[in-house]
Amino acid sequence: MTSNLTSGEQAAAAAVERSAATSQLRFATAGSVDDGKSTLVGRLLHDSKSVLADQLEAVAHASRSRGQEAPDLALLTDGLRAEREQGITIDVAYRYFATPKRRFILADTPGHVQYTRNMVTGASTAELAVVLVDARNGVVEQTRRHAAVAALLRVPHVVLAVNKMDLVDYAEPVFAAIAEEFTTYAASLGVPEITAIPISALAGDNVVTPSANMDWYGGPTVLEHLETVPVGTDPSQDPARFPVQYVIRPQTAEHPDYRGYAGQIASGVLRTGDAVTVLPSGRTSTITGIDALGTMVDVAWAPQSVTVTLADDLDISRGDLLAPSDHTPETTQDVEATVCHLHDRPLRVGDRVLLKHTTRTVKAIIKDIPSRLTLANLSHHPAPGELAANDIGRVVLRTSEPLALDAYDASRRTGSFLLIDPADGTTLTAGMAGDSFAASAEGAEGARDDEGWDF
Repeated sequence: MTSNLTSGEQAAAAAVERSAATSQLRFATAGSVDDGKSTLVGRLLHDSKSVLADQLEAVAHASRSRGQEAPDLALLTDGLRAEREQGITIDVAYRYFATPKRRFILADTPGHVQYTRNMVTGASTAELAVVLVDARNGVVEQTRRHAAVAALLRVPHVVLAVNKMDLVDYAEPVFAAIAEEFTTYAASLGVPEITAIPISALAGDNVVTPSANMDWYGGPTVLEHLETVPVGTDPSQDPARFPVQYVIRPQTAEHPDYRGYAGQIASGVLRTGDAVTVLPSGRTSTITGIDALGTMVDVAWAPQSVTVTLADDLDISRGDLLAPSDHTPETTQDVEATVCHLHDRPLRVGDRVLLKHTTRTVKAIIKDIPSRLTLANLSHHPAPGELAANDIGRVVLRTSEPLALDAYDASRRTGSFLLIDPADGTTLTAGMAGDSFAASAEGAEGARDDEGWDF
């Protein structure tokens, strides 16, 4: 701990350190079809003693009905009937398990190209991505696609699991060549940390226990790495962001004038006495109190849920954002972002949508779709006109009200948003904001139409 930190920052950092022993890691698995993702997940659950006896018996029964003598551990995660019949993963399968060192939330994502959107969903909140590669096939197009998605979503840790080493006689040169190729590619995308591990999910080599067949490998097993990889960040290093979720006004005899603002701190540290700005209005005030689960505290940090009181009686409602007055995000009605389209109906220029950012939902219009990204070679297809399901591209939107957006590369929480169908509430698109840009003079008045989308 450095001596120049304030007492509040020291308390926040100390809390992060104290929670290390019981921390939680969210991670996602990805890879091409038949690379063994579900088998790896099943092996992790089985060998870490995270499978109940009745679950294992159900898997053994299903395996016997398919003519397999040994339990097919992939069935622990391939829960859909279509997945079991085809032997593939279609949906994102979430699993929760724990070891004495850490708790885990695992997202087993599909490998098919047409389910790229499912990987985006599973990896959007992940702190680590496990990308599987079949040792016989090496790095393929889908491997590069998943590495690109992980880089796009700013997943801080990536594990390359070179699977099926038993089918290449546990040869070190095979592993070394694949690891070098993938590491070079992922590093060129800006992935900050890459760890390569040779495994056999079917046999259990280097998944939970070290492999006796690969004495040339001296690194951690998959589980050892998952248990020891750093998680979380020091909240004092990030600017505070507090989206207001609910305004508390009891108006009782005991609290006739109480006005508190409840929500979850998205990033950073809040302290009593801090000068804050309310966005998008731009009004300022000072924090006079912080209520954390019924206890008044002087400091709170992400991701705590708290109630904040201010010195001034301001017009604040759900969707407003409190930020330090000396470090506020820019507000804008013009948003340029990278998006992944999730819906089967294409996203087109001129579409009217709802944009949900933290607790704020506003109307928006798709003004332009400048390009579509080809993940296989990272090329840009200019002016595609629309984005189909699984497409990733750049969009330009105009919103009805100003938004306080951070850049996604600065904050995954306050730099992300969703586009929603205003007719039925269906989620259409996941977005990652880029740099905001000011409205042009001629576009400041906005366009008017007959349906109230006049901005």
